Amino acid sequence: MVQRQFPNPKELAELMRFKAPTLNAKQRRLDKALTISDLRDIAKRRTPKAPFDYTEGAAEGEISLARARQAFEDIEFHPAILRNVPVVDMSREVLGGPTAMPFGIAPTGFTRMMQTEGETAGAGAAGAAGIPFTLSTMGTTSIEDVKAANPNGRNWFQLYVMRDREKSYELVRRAAAAGFDTLFFTVDTPVAGARLRDTRNGFSIPPQLTPATVVNAIPRPEWWINFLTTPKLEFASLSSTGGTVGELIDGMFDPTISFEDLETIRAMWPGKIVVKGVQTVQDAQILAGKGVDGIVLSNHGGRQLDRAPIPFHLLPHVVREVGSDMEVHLDTGIMSGADIVASVALGARFTLIGRAYLYGLMAGGREGVDKTISILSTQIARTMKLLEVSTLDELGPQHVTQLSRFTALPKPMTDAAEQAVAAKPKTVRAPRAAGSAAKSTTKSAAAKSATAAKPATVKK
Repeated sequence: MVQRQFPNPKELAELMRFKAPTLNAKQRRLDKALTISDLRDIAKRRTPKAPFDYTEGAAEGEISLARARQAFEDIEFHPAILRNVPVVDMSREVLGGPTAMPFGIAPTGFTRMMQTEGETAGAGAAGAAGIPFTLSTMGTTSIEDVKAANPNGRNWFQLYVMRDREKSYELVRRAAAAGFDTLFFTVDTPVAGARLRDTRNGFSIPPQLTPATVVNAIPRPEWWINFLTTPKLEFASLSSTGGTVGELIDGMFDPTISFEDLETIRAMWPGKIVVKGVQTVQDAQILAGKGVDGIVLSNHGGRQLDRAPIPFHLLPHVVREVGSDMEVHLDTGIMSGADIVASVALGARFTLIGRAYLYGLMAGGREGVDKTISILSTQIARTMKLLEVSTLDELGPQHVTQLSRFTALPKPMTDAAEQAVAAKPKTVRAPRAAGSAAKSTTKSAAAKSATAAKPATVKK
């Protein structure tokens, strides 16, 4: 029987240690965020529907985005034991320069629309954390102002090729003059994807005041006060400002861009050049011979061609073919530090976060972006320690299995050459001696048994 007694006042006093309340409302809500999904929930409460849906949404049925995120969930880690890893080093060299962690901030358009601090908050937070920041051609802060916000950090510029080539060339020259060290040549946007959320919301740049937006603003006064009392929301590098996203893209960008444009920009740009939006092994192999420094496997966050390839599934195949020729980076679907660790293990030199960064920005401005980086940094370090690796270079395919959810059907033969190969008679080998055949059969059976015991992996 349990012996009971009156509570001891001294013991009770030890339990009654209350944390001092945080008076700063922004800090209180950010302190509660433990994951990127938590930041997303805060962002949704504080941001009007149209700009939040612009960030959150993707093209058509949003299948590509859902599959990209699912791909990261469908992995299995293989931790080691007893390796003595008290600390981990998350730094590495990327595109000729240092980065404190294996991720940076991806280029995002219309960023001040999500939260008024926009790219300035992203660049400042990236610089403080020692990771690169990428400015979009469709950015709402100028090249020069981003440099001022991140004067000592690494700034990258993402370029769309426009119908008026000289406008693109002028942006290249300005980015070089401002000391940006890497150019992202983006190739997956010949025309705008069908972003249906934007159409249904009547979304435009800049946002228009309608009865629906006024009603939606009532529980989100801070966003509207910032929008109406800060400089006009417009593109910092472009002259066109009015219309839907699709109208702006289709009116300004050139669907006829080619490898010749890449060669022209490569000749103009003094720093590193990366092609963003690669989605096949074949295109990666072509680019390996074009003198580029890297590629980004990306389907534009699912915002262009719906049902496009899943970059994370494509990653190990591309790394196997061209990983020794140039750096392979990855974006789309990353929502945790574990996603980043898995990408590095399968060969990605670097990763980029887009929505995760914007969720933090909408949740709390510059402090929210700091929180995003802190969450991912903590998750990366913890995952590495649990895998018992001390550096990024120790991560490898042995640490991750991509579990199979879908299996690709065999492709039909498309030309006479393929049909001829299929119709070619198979070589018939002479029979071996009985003893040799028995030994071969035994080995074959053992091999099949070992293969069957292995976890399924995704083949693309």
